[in-house]
Amino acid sequence: MRLEQLQAFLAVAETGNFQQAAQKCGVSQSTISRQVQSLEATVGLSLFHRQGNAKLTLGGDRLLPHAKKICQIWATAEQELTDLQAGKQTELCVAGIPSACAYQLPPILQKFSRAYPNVQLRVTTLGSDRALKVLKDGLIDIAIVMNNPFLTASSEMVITRLYEEKIQLLLPAQHPLSKKEVITWRDLDNFPQAVFKDGYGLQRLVQDQFNRQGIRLNAALELNALEAFRGVVKQGSLIALLPETFLVELNYDPDLVVRSLSEPNLTREIVLVTTIDRIQIPPIQYFCKLAAEMVQQEIPVILKSALSS
Repeated sequence: MRLEQLQAFLAVAETGNFQQAAQKCGVSQSTISRQVQSLEATVGLSLFHRQGNAKLTLGGDRLLPHAKKICQIWATAEQELTDLQAGKQTELCVAGIPSACAYQLPPILQKFSRAYPNVQLRVTTLGSDRALKVLKDGLIDIAIVMNNPFLTASSEMVITRLYEEKIQLLLPAQHPLSKKEVITWRDLDNFPQAVFKDGYGLQRLVQDQFNRQGIRLNAALELNALEAFRGVVKQGSLIALLPETFLVELNYDPDLVVRSLSEPNLTREIVLVTTIDRIQIPPIQYFCKLAAEMVQQEIPVILKSALSS
């Protein structure tokens, strides 16, 4: 049973005439007749009385509501796919690491909404590993994460580099290490730290660096929100290794101190990830292009401003 057979059947049922059905479908009468005959052969029943007007048989009457439903479902599917190709997407789902959601995404979302006012944006803050998983599962359209080649090494993934940033040390102003202008990795050995939870790329990056240096990471407290680190470190006993873009504004807090670590410098690369099929959809394509342009312009300005102040 093929769709065109059902469409021919419906056309004859609605017009009561094979010739008028052919005109409605824009094909020849013989084509309509062949489609109906093929359908009758498939179901094993006559569907029309052929004396005078084409009236439905009992079998045709039973088939009619099902044929209407099938053709309507197909018409709806066709329209949705056409709308998708035309950029008439109802929503766009983005998952991003905390720093991106807090600092880089807001101006992008605002500009995107002006260009696509009918697309509802849904933004979720997730760790890199989780964001990439839900992207692969088809639950989101775009992930903005710390680059992890092990998780993005797939032919279906489309990766756009956004920016690279240093990982720096946040200390309470009265901490013993705050008196040092140059802090080494060995200086951090066994000091209690606030760290991101498992599943966050930054937590893994920091732990790997401690392992390479042969020192112990004393993870005294796990958090999953950047703002929580500010409050916790202010209490005076914990330190934290955090992304440079977040720490820029904390340079002005008298209760906190931001320090870079001596060689080797620890950096992370932030990327935008989507999939080959999604990048063909106009709103998603526009969002990816917009994010790359805006972030690459904004990040150097933010960091330059911080350094000059």
